[in-house]
Amino acid sequence: MNLMNHMKLSFLSVSHNEGFSRAAISAFILPLNPTVAEVADIKTAVSEAVTNAIVHAYPDTLGTVYIDAKITEDRRVIIKIRDTGVGIEDVKLAMEPLFTTSTDERAGLGFAVMQSFSDRVRVRSVVGRGTTVTLEKIIHSAYDDEK
Repeated sequence: MNLMNHMKLSFLSVSHNEGFSRAAISAFILPLNPTVAEVADIKTAVSEAVTNAIVHAYPDTLGTVYIDAKITEDRRVIIKIRDTGVGIEDVKLAMEPLFTTSTDERAGLGFAVMQSFSDRVRVRSVVGRGTTVTLEKIIHSAYDDEK
């Protein structure tokens, strides 16, 4: 996997930084000449992962959300969203549609949304140490246009 570009970003777990993360990822992938739909897919998946970190990882305190994004020569975008929060006790259960630990009106669809807008989603979590969500998406548009 040869890298074309790599960026790291960190920010406080406050809700308005979800929009910041979407904008940052959009700008980062623009050199790949993605379609509007591809940008929207990545923004939506990142938004869900960052929102999960903000809402669930740090329920009673502020913490830091980390994003590590890479673009490879094969046009694969790999985005890791990481927190050092409470962690997920049962990742398999948490990834089930409609499951939520939230007491407010959350739908429990975050991981399902990430999976539907990404080519691959991996979740690693340790209770008390945090969670890392890895999203992968191949950008086809510019390559397809050259054929």
